[in-house]
Formats: sequence, structure tokens, C-alpha cells
Amino acid sequence: MTFPIDLKQLKKISLDPTNPQLTNEQRKDLLFNIQLLRDVVVLFTASAAARGVSGHTGGAYDTIPEVTLLLSLFESSDKYVKIFFDEAGHRVATQYLLSALEGAIPPEHLLNYRAAYSKLPGHPELGLTPGVKFSSGRLGHMWPMVNGIALANRDKTVFCLGSDGSQQEGNDAEAARLAVAQNLNVKLLIDDNNVTIAGHPSDYFKGYDLTKTLEGHGLKVVTVQGEDIDALWAGFVEVINCNGPAAIVAKRLMGPGLPDVEGSSHAHDVIPVKSALKYFERRGWQPNVAGDILNNIKPSASKYEYLGSSKEVVANRAVFGEAVNSVLDTLSREEAARKVLVIDSDLEGSTGLKVIHEKHPEVFLPSGIIERGNFSAAAGFGFDPEKFGVFSTFSAFLEMIISELTMARLNKCNVLSHFSHSGVDEMADNTCHFGINSFFADNGLSDVESFLYFPADALQMTKIVQKVFFQRGIRFVFSNRSKIPYILKADGSKFFGDGYEFVPGKDETILEGAAGYIVTFGDMLYRSYDAALRLRQEGLDVGLINKSTLNIVDEETTKKIGSSPFVLVAETFNQKTGLGSKYGTWLLERGLTPKYAYIGTHKEGCGGLHEQVPFQGLDPQSIIAKVKQLAQK
Repeated sequence: MTFPIDLKQLKKISLDPTNPQLTNEQRKDLLFNIQLLRDVVVLFTASAAARGVSGHTGGAYDTIPEVTLLLSLFESSDKYVKIFFDEAGHRVATQYLLSALEGAIPPEHLLNYRAAYSKLPGHPELGLTPGVKFSSGRLGHMWPMVNGIALANRDKTVFCLGSDGSQQEGNDAEAARLAVAQNLNVKLLIDDNNVTIAGHPSDYFKGYDLTKTLEGHGLKVVTVQGEDIDALWAGFVEVINCNGPAAIVAKRLMGPGLPDVEGSSHAHDVIPVKSALKYFERRGWQPNVAGDILNNIKPSASKYEYLGSSKEVVANRAVFGEAVNSVLDTLSREEAARKVLVIDSDLEGSTGLKVIHEKHPEVFLPSGIIERGNFSAAAGFGFDPEKFGVFSTFSAFLEMIISELTMARLNKCNVLSHFSHSGVDEMADNTCHFGINSFFADNGLSDVESFLYFPADALQMTKIVQKVFFQRGIRFVFSNRSKIPYILKADGSKFFGDGYEFVPGKDETILEGAAGYIVTFGDMLYRSYDAALRLRQEGLDVGLINKSTLNIVDEETTKKIGSSPFVLVAETFNQKTGLGSKYGTWLLERGLTPKYAYIGTHKEGCGGLHEQVPFQGLDPQSIIAKVKQLAQK
């Protein structure tokens, strides 16, 4: 597929960082470059929309003026660390654009953006993509690292692209204090577009003012209109010539000029194909130029037909919110507001909390990208034995609140935490967003009970939430990003439907087996069920256990399966830290010595969506091969 934009048109511009005034020719060339590169970003990120893998157009599109000015600076001097560090990993399109400009990847390869095996995942990964010079994923994690780079390069200036979203993270407050204390030559270029995933910081964070905050830390701050190239360049000159840390706060609408999404949270994600085509029509492109590309890219779907589960699929992460509503519906609004607080971390549309916000606003607190603070606030609300906090974010970010979990346990707080996007299935954002270290949540001592629940389908999700909602202490419920099917009995009825009652700590036997057992949970149950049924068709009597309470030993079931010939644990959690790493010990402690193996996520991702699971060797065929290997030993 030929890339229709000639990147060689980019004009080389040399700017004098001591002169705040642009010449007419410089301004004209800069505006040309900005438009050229924005066209590129819209085109190749829209290819991800066509492919169905999302793609985050807005942030990368926004900061093209800053990137263009940095290109010109880096062209003219060696006084800078020439890496475009960026705190917003979802602005990865910037890094791939730069890779193409440098010739590290061909421009036409950009049209494989976020596709599986393209080495263009949803966040930059050092060593994976040619031309990418750093890894960045979770918001607010780069400025502290950039401080260290500045300490290692005292004679140079280091730039870091930032955002009003990443600046909400507490890491950046710590980074600001170090940068000021050590007078580091770090220059922040912050895109302040007043848009995050769930809304506008000016609405949910009254008083949040980047300029005042950074000035309060002691930085030199210049606030400009980001779409005014003259003002932006003058700001560059001011911060570059300032001794020590400084920041430009560039205010703009998100996605300026992007049809249908400008200024809205929709611009945070990928521009829809129809909107992209409208954009190029306004730019005067012939209809077939972008259309022939974008209209001919199709989503890649798995065609595998699973045994033992329904064709209907449901998003457990959304069902969590519906299940919470079913509990709140039993209370008056006054009682609900008195007993329950649900705190969002700017992800309500992704973690199931949006339906709670809509139906039970009396318990809902919209908040920003402050996971540590939000979890602790939920815990503080649940410090009263008769009150219950509810917290939610992505499973990958569970690692950010481990210390807060310890304090919540010590204070005997009541918190129900929902961590969505667990495992690796449908993770185009790739490795930095893998939710695979969830056993870190079980960091209490042996005299404190902790409960980690991973429902296998939507019906079990509802039963679990309803059962444990008002239980005291710290409870965790996990869900996938992907939609998953219902687990079916042999007669076609739903396993977790009528007559099923969830018992915390009790493993569910899906299939009895004389040859050995597969132990699994979550989205791996339907995959393992398919594998077990196919093995049984071949004459190998394999059993299947759903361990929906991950960290509590069910003595009866453990003895049963531990007395069988083999046990295989299959999971999408980290093979080093997941269930499999513990289950073998549990068996040995009880004098049970079956042949034992465990498989899980063990390498960095491949991008794409459904491709991630087979890439880790966790698809049914891989499970079948592992079982046969165990059975033959």
C-alpha cells in the first residue's frame, strides 16, 4: 500500500533560540510543516480506526506544533538531548511519525498502526520499533526519568512533552520538586487541552491550574495559545534561555480542526474513518486518495469456534457497573449516599462505572488521573465499618497503589476494587498496559484475609458482586478488556445461571476428569474448556476447574485434583507472579505430587487484539499440546 503523503516535502528550518521573532519565511515554512505532519497523523491513526484497534489521534495531532519547533531546534544545535521524550504514551503516533521521518521505517508501514505483529503497538517500546528511542506507557512516569537524564547530561537541555492529564499524577509533583532543587535543565512542553478520557478537568477538578501549580513548585512557566506559532516560539525562546527547569503551558482545543471530535473527549481516542475522510475533503484532497486506503482496511477477527461456551459475548467490565447498580437499587438514595462512595479515575466509560454515574449519581464521585489518591479516598470512606468505598481502574495500574493497599489493610477499611483490562486479551496498547501482576494485590500478612475474584463470565460477575459488595475488608474483582462468552453446561444451559450460588473461596468443577485437571480462571476458562472438550473427544479424560477466588485454597478441590495424574494451570497473568507460580507450592504443602506445569503471559506483546493470547501460547491448541505433553510424561 503506497503512502500518499511525501514526507520529503518537510522543510528544514533552522531557528535561533535567542531570537523570539519568526521571519515571514520561517512562519510560512513552520505552518506548512505543521499541516503536513498533522495530515500524516490523521491518515495513519485513522487506519487503526478502520482496523478496529483504536488509536489515539488527538494528543499526537495536538502537539505537532511543538514537535515541529523541536525538529528545527535539533537541526541547528547539539546543545540538546535529541529525543522527543513524552509523558503521554498514547501519543505514540508522534514517535512513529518521527521514526518515518528519520527513515527507520518506511512511511507506508505507518498504515499498519497498532496492527498485530507490525511492531507499532499503542505505546512506544524501546527495542521493538525501529527508530523509537524510549518506552513510555502510563501517564506521569516520564518526567521523573527525564530528571535522571538531565542529571546525566548537565551540559545539555532535555525536553519532555507533557499534558494536563499526565500532570495530574503525583509522580510529576515529586519530579517538579527534584527538578527545582537540583536546578535541572528540563523543559516541559505541556499540551493543556482540558480534555481527558471521561471529561474535562475544569469540570471535575475545580481549581486545577497547571500554571499556578508548576509556579508553586518553583518552575518558570510561560502560558501561551498553542495554535499561535509566533506565541509558541516566543515561549520556547523564553524557557530555553531560562536557567533551570521551565515549562510552556500550551492551551488549545483538543484536536483543533478535526471534524466531529474537536474539543471533545472523543478526540482523545482515534478519529473515526468518516471524520478523517471529512478532514481530507476539507483539505482539498481527491476523495479516492484517503478513501481508497481507509475504506479498504478491515478489522481482523478470530474465526475460531469454541466448544462449551455461547456465541454471544459480553463485556464483564461493563457488567461490573450493572451489578453494582443492582445492589444500590435495593437501597433508598439517602441510604446509598450514606453508605457507599464510588470514585472514578477518569476511566468510567472503560471500567463500568459510567452506568453507576448515570443511575446513582448520589454515590458517584468523578475524579482525575490520581489513582493513589482516589484509592485512598475510597478506603478512607470505608474506614467507618458501616461504609463502603468502591474504586476502579485498569489492572495494569494496580501496581501503582500497593503501598496504599497496605495502609488500607492496616486501617481495616472497606474497599471493593474493580480492576478491568486484566490479562493481555485485546491489548493493542501492549506491554505497558498488560494487567498481569494482579497477585500483587494480595500483599497482606497471613492473619489478614484478602479476596481476589476473577469471574469467568457476565453471570458470574453479577453473582460475585452481589455476594461480596457489603462484606468488610479489602476485596478485588477483575475483568477483561475483551468481551467473553457465557460458560455452558452439556445441555446448553448457562453454568452460572439459575441455581448457581457463588461461594467465596470455593472452586467450581466444570468437568470431572480421571486423566488430570486444568485449573484456570477469567477469560482463560472458555479457552481451557474448549481445549478440555476437544481432548475428551480424543479419549483423554481431562477435568476442568474454575478458580474464581484466586488466592484462597479450596482444600477439598485441591486434594481432588492434586490426587490426579497431572495439573496444568493456564492463565493470562504473569507466569512469574501469577496463580501457577503459587499453585504448585500449595500442592506440595499438602503432600500432593501430580505432574505439574503452568502457562501464562511471559513475553512482551505483539500488538493487535485477539492475537495477543495465541502469541503468548495461551490459545486452546497450545493448551491441548501442553496437556498432551503432561499426559505422556
